[in-house]
Amino acid sequence: MKKIALLIAVALLASLVFSTAALAEKKPEFTLKLGHLANTEHTWHKGSVKFAELVEEKTGGRVVVQVFPSEQLGNEMEVIGNIQSGIVDMLITGESMMNWAPLCGLIAVPYMIRDSAHMEKIVEGEVGQAIEKEVIEKVRLRPVAWFERGARNLTSNREVKKPEDLNGLRLRVPNVPLFVATWESLGAKPTPMAFSEVFTSLQQGIIDGQENPYDLIKSASFFEVQKFVNKTEHVRGWIYLVIGEDKFQSMPEDIRKAVLEAGKEAQAYERQLFRAEQDQLIKDLQDKGMTFVEVDKEAFMKKTEPAVLSFLSPELQEMYKKIVAIQ
Repeated sequence: MKKIALLIAVALLASLVFSTAALAEKKPEFTLKLGHLANTEHTWHKGSVKFAELVEEKTGGRVVVQVFPSEQLGNEMEVIGNIQSGIVDMLITGESMMNWAPLCGLIAVPYMIRDSAHMEKIVEGEVGQAIEKEVIEKVRLRPVAWFERGARNLTSNREVKKPEDLNGLRLRVPNVPLFVATWESLGAKPTPMAFSEVFTSLQQGIIDGQENPYDLIKSASFFEVQKFVNKTEHVRGWIYLVIGEDKFQSMPEDIRKAVLEAGKEAQAYERQLFRAEQDQLIKDLQDKGMTFVEVDKEAFMKKTEPAVLSFLSPELQEMYKKIVAIQ
């Protein structure tokens, strides 16, 4: 009897080992490649990794998401093209999609979005639905989550509380015509310049100020050459985590549902990280000696609105007005 029992135990063990090995060798039904431009410390990357974990968990391993940071799969426009060609599957992208979907031009318009709560109402409401519909139909990408971007703020060596305080301030801006026109309308002297030249130009007094989100103000060490962070928050925007629509529709319904659920949960996770990071960045910049200045944002918005509207098509002007009216 003992011999028979031993043989049965050995057979069961062999069967278990074989089953485990077979399971381990079983390939996922779908392997998705997700590319983005941020580094591994960025909240976008951490949100993408969380998304990958959630998808694998919710599909029982039937879907695996491989995340490629730092433009490993190419720059934003290249990856969009590769998704449309079926080479890549997912991406983090924003206003670059306006080449196909004009409504995406609303993602980074100066003084259109007041704060995070206003942004959430926009993205989750009628306007956001219209943008997503256009992205799906015209870009053939489907948003599964959206992440808030850090607001752009003005740094300088004098306090700026209202537009009149700018008074000819020589200000570096990116080479974006809308940004140049916006700051000119406020009375500043905007100077397009490569980001790599900004620190030295501030140090040498070639320019008086610059504007960027907190993370770039810190990483570029602008606190060494600038005293004030004027909380202009003049550009607030968001970015989408998207999947190729053709790939999405090729999946069974239960997997599509799991991907969308994972997107919502990853979005909430990234938002917590983002808000905690913003608070920490403020503290870090204060510890470096920078003073934060409250700004009359309504006065800035009113003065810039004509310049902003002149750059928008009639269709985008109507959407802009809807957005500004959202309470």
